[in-house]
Amino acid sequence: MTKTALITGITGQDGYYLSHLMLGKGYRVVGLIPPTRQSSIVKLGDLAERVEIYSVDLTDAAALTQAVEQLQPTEIYNLAAPSFVPASWDDPLGTLDLITGTATRLLSATRQLGLATRFYQASSSEIFGDVQSAPQSEETPFRPKNPYGAAKLHAHWTMVHHRDRYGLFACSGILYNHESPRRPPQFVTRKITLAAAAIKLGLRDRLSIGNLDAKRDWGFAGDHVEAMWRMLQAATAEDYVIGTGKLHTVRDLVSAAFSCVGLDWQKYVETDPELVREDEHFQLVADPSKAMRNLNWKPQVRFEQLVETMVQADLKRLVANNLSTVGIHS
Repeated sequence: MTKTALITGITGQDGYYLSHLMLGKGYRVVGLIPPTRQSSIVKLGDLAERVEIYSVDLTDAAALTQAVEQLQPTEIYNLAAPSFVPASWDDPLGTLDLITGTATRLLSATRQLGLATRFYQASSSEIFGDVQSAPQSEETPFRPKNPYGAAKLHAHWTMVHHRDRYGLFACSGILYNHESPRRPPQFVTRKITLAAAAIKLGLRDRLSIGNLDAKRDWGFAGDHVEAMWRMLQAATAEDYVIGTGKLHTVRDLVSAAFSCVGLDWQKYVETDPELVREDEHFQLVADPSKAMRNLNWKPQVRFEQLVETMVQADLKRLVANNLSTVGIHS
């Protein structure tokens, strides 16, 4: 019997890579997309014709329950969330409802219908927030510093409660920063790789950036979604920290990106204090040893390979668009 994977947030970066993975494993893949977001299906690119789309309002509990009952998913991957963390300050209640509300409604639907569906909740290293020690493991205290992190933590505990109280097979992946050529340009990784490509092609001459000393645990999105799938194949439902376990600075990222196009980054990059995030935290780095041990998972793509892939993809995009300047401004 063909397994069915139900995915919220399917048109985002993780949704794309997870869909690609699941299709390769023979799953039927169904994406839940709100009626107001149907135009976002184009983001799936080559996968748009290979997945099914179910239109449903994620804030409508009855409609979500009907969707789960009709589709009878083997696995649910709840990836629904705002894509850009700083924007959560502009709409904290909306962020809470999209992240925690959607998780609660899907978990409740699974429980009420008595299904054996396995549930994955996309958590985030943002729930660790103001960390007191590094690296962070599954035992590290949670201290979120922004509405996004707080909402992710609420959803995380909601998932835990459904697992402990109702016996659902539900788990959370506490994922650190994971990137790809599909990252939107407002993210610092893509902002940098796009700028390096544009400067190489003569489309611009400067890049303004925030704190070059800011550090992140950057991995490849394709590696991270592999961990999501492995969590739901395990014998027991447990939560896992997923990351590379290695810190790199923004300076490392800039240097690597400009090196890919043969340029000295120091000739083109300037710092702008207004771009520094107020809730910046520099020691968010994963201890993925539990996932490596229990799931036989480890990152496959090195930092330098990831940056190279993103720069090359941006070069191709710009050339394919006849050297268009659309979307490349900082």
